[in-house]
Amino acid sequence: MRYVSTRGGTPPLGFCEAVAAGLAPDGGLLVPENLPDFGPELAGMRGLSYPHLCHRFLRRFATDIPQAELLTLVERSYARFDRPEVVPFLQLAPELHVLELFHGPSLSFKDIALQLLGNLYARQCALTGAPINVLGATSGDTGAAAIHGLMGRPGVAIFILYPDGLVSPLQERQMACTGADNVYAIAVDGSFDAAQAVLKEILGDGAFRARHRLAAVNSINIARVLAQSVYYLYAWLRLPPAQQQAEFVVPTGNFGNVLAGWMLQKMGVPIRGFRVATNQNDILHRLFTGGEYRVGEVRPSLAPSMDIQVASNFERFLYYSLGRDTQRVCSVMASIARDGAYRFENFDRDTFTSSSCADREILGIIRQVHRAYDYVVDPHTACAFSGIDPSRPAVVLATANPAKFPDTIRDAIGVEPRHPSLEALKGRPVRRHKIVADAAAIRAFIEPRAV
Repeated sequence: MRYVSTRGGTPPLGFCEAVAAGLAPDGGLLVPENLPDFGPELAGMRGLSYPHLCHRFLRRFATDIPQAELLTLVERSYARFDRPEVVPFLQLAPELHVLELFHGPSLSFKDIALQLLGNLYARQCALTGAPINVLGATSGDTGAAAIHGLMGRPGVAIFILYPDGLVSPLQERQMACTGADNVYAIAVDGSFDAAQAVLKEILGDGAFRARHRLAAVNSINIARVLAQSVYYLYAWLRLPPAQQQAEFVVPTGNFGNVLAGWMLQKMGVPIRGFRVATNQNDILHRLFTGGEYRVGEVRPSLAPSMDIQVASNFERFLYYSLGRDTQRVCSVMASIARDGAYRFENFDRDTFTSSSCADREILGIIRQVHRAYDYVVDPHTACAFSGIDPSRPAVVLATANPAKFPDTIRDAIGVEPRHPSLEALKGRPVRRHKIVADAAAIRAFIEPRAV
């Protein structure tokens, strides 16, 4: 399998090269040259454990890794999850299921991909003998998950940018209280979008990137998206036959989570459709209801990991939606960069529906779900329950442990959820670095600390 850029200016790469590159040198995102058809294999996948299903799926993409070694990498990646099934598939009502994605080390769905990516980077270091410097931007969960996948590993330094004051206190502690010498938690002024723009600018600096062997952990890395496709497959295989037309309801801000499911659908898995569930930063909801992608101002919310107005993975969706026409992709992306907006003609809404959820609704939804199902959801997953019809088959993706947002949960139901790993962080010193959201300033910070 080879990987090409959405903008057409990069020679095809192998899987390991694509993982190492993260962002394509031409500024585009890397995608598989062809999407395989898993339809004929579905019957033989039923009953596979999560690691074995993941291996069965990824072996079609990671063709430059020996298959026995790939299986070892996958098994190692999911050994630290606190549930043997990795992603528990629960039934709350006859037609309503929840897929819990938060049982990894950092208690969010990002662990599913970033534990694997951490092992892929460790393999790269071992094979080449060269260290790498990992760079990421986070709205809350990606940073902690990346750090838990890489901290303490020899030959790796990790630099995570996050918006100062705009992640939850426990999310910040997960990044800034590890005590690991190879971890740098960088609090930047402004929004996540500002941090992500700095990240892309630095990764686009070819000389700096090559000199410090930079690698990206954001969902711009294709390994992230492919690893996330697996949990959609795992859930679909466990649906009763009468419910296999269920809609997947996905809390998302950066579009990577739902893109992974959509790509799986294009690989022959007959998922009926997806509901994109946003918070009050509803650029994706406005896109799928009105056909216009228009960047607005980020408004801090109770669901901070979705406080995003520039959905970076949208470019991959655009690439496939435009028939892989890289010139048109470049034109649309240039228009968005210039005008902050683009209106699509004949936008395909058959696969996607969408919803948005204001802060004033989130507490009520958490309370309602707890009362109806004796189940506690975090603020992001609460957005997915907005307007849910329990009489129609649906799978809600639960993206974070509610213990990461104790104040919101306590305000909603009067109970403060706790988790041992989070409690342990409360007594540790916070080690963070406050830096202006400027590429030159971040480069100056990385320069003397890179391995």
